[in-house]
Amino acid sequence: MSLSLSDVNHIARLARIELSAPEALATLSQLNDIFALIEKMQAVATDGVLPLATPLAAIQDVALRLRADVVTEVDQRVRFQAQAPATQDGLYLVPRVIE
Repeated sequence: MSLSLSDVNHIARLARIELSAPEALATLSQLNDIFALIEKMQAVATDGVLPLATPLAAIQDVALRLRADVVTEVDQRVRFQAQAPATQDGLYLVPRVIE
C-alpha cells in the first residue's frame, strides 16, 4: 500500500493540519516508508509463535531475575512513633484538614 500526495493532503485537511508543499512531500515519503515496513512485518510467518507478555521473556526467564518479596528490615514503628506529636493504636494522628 502506498499513498499519493493527494491522500496526504486529504489526511492533513481532515486532521486540520496545514502542510506546505515540501512538508507534504516529506510526510508522503515517511508514511510510505512506514507502510512498506508494515508490509514486510506482515509477510513474516508467525504461525505457532506464542505472544509474549514482555519482550524480555524471549531472551531470559523474567521470574529468575526478580528478587523474592521478603521483609529485610526490622519493625521500628514504636521507635518512629515515639517522635510523633500524637499517635493512637499504631497510627499517626494529624489535624483535621477538611471539615
